[in-house]
Amino acid sequence: MSENTVLNIEPAALEMIKELRDNEPGDGEFGLSIEVTGFRGPQFSYELAFVPLADKAENWVEERHDDLAVIFPKADSGKLDGAILELTEDGLAMNNPNRPATPEMAAPAGDLSGPLVDRVNQVLVEQVNPAIAAHGGGAELVSVDGTIAYLRLFGGCQGCGLAQVTLKQGIERILLESIDELTQVVDVTDHASGEDPYYESQKK
Repeated sequence: MSENTVLNIEPAALEMIKELRDNEPGDGEFGLSIEVTGFRGPQFSYELAFVPLADKAENWVEERHDDLAVIFPKADSGKLDGAILELTEDGLAMNNPNRPATPEMAAPAGDLSGPLVDRVNQVLVEQVNPAIAAHGGGAELVSVDGTIAYLRLFGGCQGCGLAQVTLKQGIERILLESIDELTQVVDVTDHASGEDPYYESQKK
């Protein structure tokens, strides 16, 4: 890897990627294509694939990591700068210090009174916050608009890389299962510094 590379690949991940590449059919050289496809919560989402290096588009950048060619759109260079491709227990993971810009959206004025609000607050106090207190964080109700609850995470949960998982698997599940009238949970926490939400979930 040269000093001018945008992306970093840890050794274990590099070895695994090269082994997978070597199993690709055909005689031509294959490169690892990495493209930023959007974002999920506070993280970018990516599409990784092996592609014939000969098919690299003109507006794509090529880097060399050992004997592995890595290609990505030049437009994604800033989004990938300093990112590290790692091998975890769950497979390849991108550890990226860069964050997507999220559209501003504050919670609507909504309502903070009434039976539904009382029930949401009761579930937060009795079930949700004790469950995430171990992480030094908590959740508070910002407003209720119809059947949508707007929450803000605070403490250890604010800015946490696992906040999306916390909301999806914990807070959202508990609230939607406990309160039939509730159809949606929206996190309006700014996990950087303001009022930018990054996650929205709807009851299917």
